[in-house]
Amino acid sequence: MAGTRAAIRYAKAVLDLAQEQKVAEAVNADMKAIANTISENEDLDLMLQSSVIKSELKKDTLLKVFTKLNSTTTGLLDVLISNKRIDIIGAVANKYQELYDKAQGIVEATVTTAVPLTKEIETKALAKVKELTGSDKVVIANTVNEDIIGGFILRVGDKEYNASIANQLNKLKREFTLN
Repeated sequence: MAGTRAAIRYAKAVLDLAQEQKVAEAVNADMKAIANTISENEDLDLMLQSSVIKSELKKDTLLKVFTKLNSTTTGLLDVLISNKRIDIIGAVANKYQELYDKAQGIVEATVTTAVPLTKEIETKALAKVKELTGSDKVVIANTVNEDIIGGFILRVGDKEYNASIANQLNKLKREFTLN
């Protein structure tokens, strides 16, 4: 919990600095690369979480993995190293992206389907999300979950629209068991 709050604070501070320096987009690209690499590489994540490995070695490793970082991002790494918080760099990167998208007015929607989205369904989902949010900047992420059988589940922020076959079957099941 404390790591999450700290990650939000660092992310806000870096976003403010990046916006001031007019490099927010470049820093966002760095943060995407950092978040993706850490989430995909368990060894790197374990190395960053380790209390045995010295901070300078962690920093050197990160700078070798990410060779083309913006100076603002490198400054963040320096601050996290000096504050002994480099273990939360993945969380900071994720929070930065969320805050950046929010500042840009970008809305992220998650569509869960039983099979991968087709272009036709993606276009319809984009139109529905734009209609619901009033935002022209919408990013759709597709999650495949065969358990929903068919249909889709649309999540935008804290709102959810469940039009899955599994949900409809559960509703019918509840109706029959109540009567």
